[in-house]
Amino acid sequence: MHRPNQPHISPATPAGSTASFSSSFDFNKLSKRPRGSYNCGRCGLPKKGHSCHIPSTAITTPTSADSSASASTSSSRQLPPSRQQYSHLRRALSFDDIDIRCDSPEPEIDESELDLLGSGSGRLPVSCMWEVLRRLPPAGLLAAARVCKGWRDTAKRLWRAAEELRLKVPPRAQLAFVGSVLQKCPGLVRLSLSMESDVDATMLACIAFSCPNLEFMEISTVDSAVNRITGDELSRFVADKRCLTSLKMEGCSNLGGFVLCSSSLSTLWLSDLCSLSKTVFNCPSLKEVSLGFSHQENDSTDLVSMVDALGRSCTRLQNIHIASARLSHAAVLALTAANLRGLRMLSLVLGAEITDASVAAIASSYSKLELLDLSGSSISDSGIGMICNVFPGTLSKLLLALCPNITSSGIQFAMAQLPLLELMDCGMTICDPGSECPSSDGSENGELQTTFKNKLHLIYQKLIIKHRRLKKLSLWGCSGLDALCLNCPELNDLNLNSCKNLHPERLLLQCPSLESVHASGCHKLLIGAIRSQVNNLGAMENHFPIKRLADGSKRVRVPHFLSQHSVEDDKKRRRIRARDCNVVVE
Repeated sequence: MHRPNQPHISPATPAGSTASFSSSFDFNKLSKRPRGSYNCGRCGLPKKGHSCHIPSTAITTPTSADSSASASTSSSRQLPPSRQQYSHLRRALSFDDIDIRCDSPEPEIDESELDLLGSGSGRLPVSCMWEVLRRLPPAGLLAAARVCKGWRDTAKRLWRAAEELRLKVPPRAQLAFVGSVLQKCPGLVRLSLSMESDVDATMLACIAFSCPNLEFMEISTVDSAVNRITGDELSRFVADKRCLTSLKMEGCSNLGGFVLCSSSLSTLWLSDLCSLSKTVFNCPSLKEVSLGFSHQENDSTDLVSMVDALGRSCTRLQNIHIASARLSHAAVLALTAANLRGLRMLSLVLGAEITDASVAAIASSYSKLELLDLSGSSISDSGIGMICNVFPGTLSKLLLALCPNITSSGIQFAMAQLPLLELMDCGMTICDPGSECPSSDGSENGELQTTFKNKLHLIYQKLIIKHRRLKKLSLWGCSGLDALCLNCPELNDLNLNSCKNLHPERLLLQCPSLESVHASGCHKLLIGAIRSQVNNLGAMENHFPIKRLADGSKRVRVPHFLSQHSVEDDKKRRRIRARDCNVVVE
C-alpha cells in the first residue's frame, strides 16, 4: 500500500554537524540486518511480476583500466535518470518498513543549528516548530511529545539543549516524576523548584544525580509544604556540587546547623532559620549572603558567633542581609571587626537593640556602602546625621522602616544631605500612637503600639522633600503625617498606604514622572486629590503663549527668551505627562 511522504529525523550526526529534518533516507545506515535485492537492477521497480523494458546495455561496466577492481562492479554502476527517480520515490514510500529509531545518543542541538529548509511534522519548518515548543512549560512539552514522532524527537532535543528549568511540583507528585524530568536535561545549569509537596534529602539526592553541571538552584515552598532537609544533608550536597555558584532555599527550619564548604559558591540565601547550633562558612568565593530567621521567641541562635565566623571566613563578601529579632549592638561590632573591604550592601533588619552607637560603628568601618537597611532598629535622627556625614557620595538606597525614633526632620535632613539617593523607605516611622498599625501579625502590632506609647513621638508632622534623583519613596503606615509636599522630577513610585491623617488640602505632588501611587487605606478625599494632581499636571503647567501666524497656520511661536535646552526639556516633560499615573487603592 502506497502512503504519502512522511517526514523523519535523520540519525545522529557527528559532533559539529547539523542535525535537521529531511525528506530523503539512507537505508544502508539504519538497516538492522542485511537484505537481498528485491528491486530490479535496471529500473528500480519491484522484481515480482515485473518485465523490465530497459536493455542491459544501458548499464555501463568498468573499463579495462579498472579490471583489477572487477570484484566490486556493482558499486561502480551509474543509474540512468529514470532509475534515479524511481529509486528516490521508492525510498520515500518505504519509511514504514524500516525502524528509524536510533539508539545512539543524539548530539545537543542549538537553535542556530536548525536547518531552515527542513520540514517537521505537518510540513512545518523545523525552526518554527523549535520556537513553538521551546516556549511551552514543562508539562506542555511532555504532552506535545505524545502527539507524533516528529514532535517527540524535537521535544527530546529541546530537553537535551535546556540549560534552565522552572518546575512547579504539585502536592501529589512523586519523586519519580521529578527524576524523569531532570534526567531529560543532562546539560541543566539553572534549576528552580516551586514545591507544593514536602521536600527532603531524597529530592536533593535526585537533583545531585540528575544534574551534574548544576550552577544555580532555588527551592521555594508553597502553602503547607514542609522543607525537611537537615543541615548535614545540605552540607553534603554543597560539598558534592563543585560547580554550584548560587543556592537559594526557603523553609530551612529543620537545618539545626550546617557546615558549608565550597570553593565555587558565591550566593547563599536561606530563610526561616531557627535555633542554629553551629554555623561554619568555608566559602572563600562567597559574595552575597542572606539569612532570614523565623519570628520565634525560643530561638537560641548565637548571632554574635555566627556573624563573627561569617566575617572572618568569607572575606570577599559584598552583600549581607540578616533578618532576626536577636540582632544586637554586639553582633554589629562582631561584623565591623571583620574588616570587609568590599562590602557594598548591609541590611540588618528587625534588630531592636541596634542603636545610634551601632550606626557609628558601621560608619567607621564601611565608608563605601551603597545600600543600608536598618529597618526595625532603634536609631534616631542622630543616627541619620551620622549616615549623612559618612555616605554622601556613595549611598543610593536607605531603608529605615519601623524605626519609631525617627521624625520628619531626620527624613528631610537625609534627603538634603544625600544627593545620590534613589530609594527611601520610611514606612511606619511617623505614626500616630492612637491609631492602629497596619500589621498582619497581632503580636507584632501590640509590640509596636507599646513602643510608640513608651516613647515621646511627635504626631501630625509635616514632610517637605525636594530631590532631583529620588525614584522611589515609601511612606506606608505613616499615620502621623499631616502634610506632604514633594518636588521630585524623577520620582516614579510613591507609597502612601494607610496614611490616614494626611489632609488633601495639604498635599502637593510636583512629580511629573510618577507612574504609580499606592493609596490603599486612605480616605476618598485624599485619593481624589492624588488623582487630580498626578493626572492633570500637564494642563496646569503649560502656560506658553499660542499665536496664529500671518499665513493662518496654527504653529506655536516659542518666546525668544527661551533657549534650545529649555525647549527640549519642555518636550521631554510633555512626553512624560502624556502617560497617566496609576493610583492603586486595593
